[in-house]
Order: sequence, then structure tokens, then C-alpha cells
Amino acid sequence: MSQQGQFSLLKHRRFLPYFVTQALGAFNDNLFKNALLLFITFGGLAAQEDAALYTNLAAGLFILPFFLFSPIAGQIADSREKSQLIRWIKLLEVFIMGVAAIALFLDSVILLLSLLFLMGTQSAFFGPVKFALLPQQLKEEELVGGNALVEMGTFLAILAGTITAGLMFDLEAAKYWIAAGVIFFAVTGYLSSRAIPEAPANDANLVMNWNPFSELKNTLRQAKQKRSVFLSILAISWFWFLGASYLTQFPNFARDYLGGNTQIVTLLLTLFSLGVAAGSLICERLSGHKIELGIVPIGSIGMSIFGIDMYFASQHIHVLTDMTAMMFIQEEANWRLMFDIAMVSAFGGIFVVPLQALIQNRSDEKSRAQVIAANNVMNSLFMVASAAISILLLTVLNVSLPEYFLILGVINIFVAAYVYMQVPEFVLRFFIWILTHTMYRVKDHDLDKIPDDGPAVLVCNHVSYVDALIIAGCHHRPIRFVMDRSISEMKGLKTFFKWAKTIPICSPKADADVYETAFKRIKEELAEGELVCIFPEGKLTKSGEINEFKAGIERIIAETPVPVIPMGLEGLWGSVFSHKDGYALTKRPKRFWSKVQLKAGDAVAPENVSAVDLQDKVQALVSELEETNPAVNKPA
Repeated sequence: MSQQGQFSLLKHRRFLPYFVTQALGAFNDNLFKNALLLFITFGGLAAQEDAALYTNLAAGLFILPFFLFSPIAGQIADSREKSQLIRWIKLLEVFIMGVAAIALFLDSVILLLSLLFLMGTQSAFFGPVKFALLPQQLKEEELVGGNALVEMGTFLAILAGTITAGLMFDLEAAKYWIAAGVIFFAVTGYLSSRAIPEAPANDANLVMNWNPFSELKNTLRQAKQKRSVFLSILAISWFWFLGASYLTQFPNFARDYLGGNTQIVTLLLTLFSLGVAAGSLICERLSGHKIELGIVPIGSIGMSIFGIDMYFASQHIHVLTDMTAMMFIQEEANWRLMFDIAMVSAFGGIFVVPLQALIQNRSDEKSRAQVIAANNVMNSLFMVASAAISILLLTVLNVSLPEYFLILGVINIFVAAYVYMQVPEFVLRFFIWILTHTMYRVKDHDLDKIPDDGPAVLVCNHVSYVDALIIAGCHHRPIRFVMDRSISEMKGLKTFFKWAKTIPICSPKADADVYETAFKRIKEELAEGELVCIFPEGKLTKSGEINEFKAGIERIIAETPVPVIPMGLEGLWGSVFSHKDGYALTKRPKRFWSKVQLKAGDAVAPENVSAVDLQDKVQALVSELEETNPAVNKPA
């Protein structure tokens, strides 16, 4: 897939039927929900004085099942084969839509609202199995691309369902068209689900807890077991808070500030949906086909910049009463606002896709669907909170809508800062991403030889002060680096190394306590199943050639027998962070970017580890890489 991009997934049965099924589900949900709202508001389904009540009730009834049933749905998704479970859920949709078609002709608003509750229930059961299935069907390097396509498909389906509801409502015999439509798309979704390949249960022996309230507590507790996963859930929920805030207010914004034509509402929804779709697709390229947390801060920065600018852009728009969408687009003064809306949502896509992939990747396999269910609960809670806060700000405090958008952009800065302070890995990988996409072009080879879980020691040659950052940016697992104390305490890099939980070391003659503490920490990290990387030379090379490997690696493996993976790093010799032609950071760089390569070798069993043998293996890897890189990067 890395060669063809994420769209190549659409050629495979392991993804295409699933993608079509979930997109049709999102489309049909919104077709039915928005058609119902139109019949309530404009179709005489309810008395005019009751329209607002029923509209708000409809929104609540659709979201309530996510609170009530997501924890149970997560258990079911973990304990059942997923393709069959999806087919059962889609059959339920066919039944609900069949009854909905009848209810439309009966003009029964109570029955239609009850069916909307059932549609929310069906969606609540579909959510956990939908996202828990992806890690089973996709390779790890496909996970970001797969999530990006799902995010794109979901938002485009929501947009298409919303627009289709409006188009059908304007037809003569609208009830016939909408009734036929919801049944047709439900049946089509079921038929596509029949092609989804089998996906075994994560935990077939799971004992079900049918109490939704106690299980909700258990589900949230499971999500909190891994701090990075739980904070990612909170961050995703904040994305839905912002999304719900913008989407809910667009109709009022169009009415009060943009000329009042309903076409403008559709235009804003289209810009927002296309933005999320575009941002989601960009993720795969920015992340280099892996779960790259470094682009998450990019997403949050963009959301704040363009969210805040929506306030200023709205001061300069040019509108007329009953302005059509085309007239609005043709006014150059309005382009800035349209661009801001598209960029807020695009950066939102960049923000949310890696977080979704992280949850799927780092959650315990046996309870993955339950963790995703917790994510759905939190998403729903934040969406309800967005409604409550918007009522407080807009109704009670009389904040204007442009000011409301400004407040959202500013609050987003503080929310993002809180998340990044709690999980410094996001910021660390952000700076690594910047480094590896500006000064360095990094290409890795055979890093799949590093185990996906469990302890191991990585050994690598030491060329520059940024070796650790380069290696950390190439692999998805957190790595604990053992490095010379003088390097770990360098100004400008000390904070990053602290965030990365590096293990400072020095010679026993310089400080015996630091030396012994380093070995103690290495043992503790390996005992906890972490990856530890050491540079056995103990110092940066001054010649470009590999220095003698010290025997410390033999002591580490003697105390904690784990596999050792040799690695070769090439291309950094001559950079400003290396000792070529003088001490690092003391001379003018001869070039501002380099092609860097990192290659992993076969794992060495603990009983075969020796410093001399590992030096030979690392040297062989470096020599292989030097044959493919320009001579300017080789030792002179």
C-alpha cells in the first residue's frame, strides 16, 4: 500500500465491502434523521408551536443510545465474530427502515421518533465493531490510511445524506421517495456487508455484563488503563465537541450573518465535510504510512489559527438578503471565510485520524471494542456538552456567533496544551516530525525486525546528537534511549530527551552512582516490556568510522536476557550535529538537509550477544547503506 497510497485498499475485499457498508450506514442515518426534521419543521408532521420541542427531542433520542448501549455493544463486538455481527446489525437497519416507511404514511411523529431512537441504538452497536475490525483486517502500515478513508467516507456520507434529504423533501410525493430511499440504502448496506471477510472474536470467553450503567463504569476504567489511549479518547471527543459546535450553528450563522438563504447552509456544510475528508486523506502522506503522532499538534494548531480567523473574516464578508450559494461564492470578500471553514475541518481531520489509529493499535486486543465503545460514549458526552455550552454562551450570555467561533479557537489552544502536557509523546514526535521533514529525509529499512511488543535492546552506531530523535521518529513504539549524560543534558535538547525518558549514563570513573543507576533503569524498562536503545560506542564518532563497542551491552543482556537488534544509521556524518570538521554545533553547516537511512538487522539471541559481534553486524549494515547514499554523506 505504501507504494500505491491508501486508495489501493479499495481494491481489496478485506476493506472495500466494509467501507461501502459503513458509508451507506452513515448516509442512511442522516437521510432518515434530516428528512424527519424537515417533515417536523416544514411538512406539518407536528404543530408549529411543537416543532422546536420535537427537533431537540429528535437530536436527544438519536444520541441517547450511545450512552445506554455502547458499553454492552463493546462487549458483544469483542466476544463475537465481527462480519456476522455486522450483518445482524444491518438486518436490524432494514427492519427499522421498513417500519419507518410505514410510519411516514401514518404521519405518526411519535413512532418516527421512536424509530430514530432505534436507529441510534443500531448505530451504537455498529460503532465498536466498525472500528475494532480495522486492526484485524489491515496491516499496521495500512491503519492510518484505512482510518483516513473511513473518516473521509463518513463525513461525505453525512453530507450526502443531509443534502439528499433536502432534495427528496422538495419533490412531489416526497414521502414515497424518502420511504423508498431509506429501505433501498438499508438493503444495499446489508448486501455489501455479506462480502466482509470473517474477523474472529477478540475474546470469545468474555463474560457479558448486561447492566449498562455498571458496564459503562467498567468500560471507562478499561480505557484509562493506558494513559495515552484515554487522553487520545478525550482529544477525539474534543474534536467532536468542536465539530458539533460548528455544524449546529451553521444554520443560524447563515440566517443571521450570510444572507439567510438555505443554500448557504448547504455550502457551509459542504465546505466543512470536504475539509475533513481532505485532511483525513492528507494524513496518510504526512504520516509516512505509519501511526505518526507528530502530526496531531499540526492539526490542533491549524484548527486554532483558522478557527480564530473565522471571527476576523466574518467582519469583512459581503452579503445580500436571500443571497444564493453561487452569489456568495462569487464575492471575493467571502473567500477568506470559506477558506477558514474548510481549513478548520481539514486540520481537524489531520488531528483526529492518527488518534483513532492509536486507540486501535495500543488498546489491549481482548478489550479493543470495549475501549472504542468508551470512545463513543465520551464523544456523545462531549457533543451534548457542546449543545449546553452553546446555549449558555449564545442565549444566556448573548455572545455573537463570530465571537463564539473566536472562543472555540482560543479554548482549543488550552485543551491541546493540556493534552500535550499530559502526554509529552505528542510534542516530542511533533518536533521529530519537523526535524525529519525539513533538515533530513529519512528512509528506513527492515524495521519490522523490531518486535511489535515485548522487551528488546536496540544497538546502533553513534554519528550525531540527533541520532536518538531520528530513530525515535522511524518506529511507532516508544524507545528508551541510553545516552551519554553530557548529550542528554545539552541545552536545547535536554527537554526533548527528558520527554523521551532517556537514561543518562557516564563512565564509572566520572560518576559511579549515575553509571549504576543507568543499568538499574535499563533493567526496569526491559522488565516492563519496553524497547531500550543504546549506542555501545559511548560517544560520537570523530572520524565518521564506528568506534569500538563497549562491553556494557553484555552486562545488560546478562542481567536481563532479551533479543538484541543491531541497527545501522547512515547519512548524518557531515551534518551540523556531527563532529565532522570540528565539534558539533560549532561550525557552519555545509548543507541544510541530508538523506538519512536507518536499517535494522536480524535479532540476536541473548546467549549469542557479544560487543565484538554486534559491532561487526552494525558495521555491515552501515556499509550496505553507504553503497546507496551519495558520497557526500560518507566518512572522508
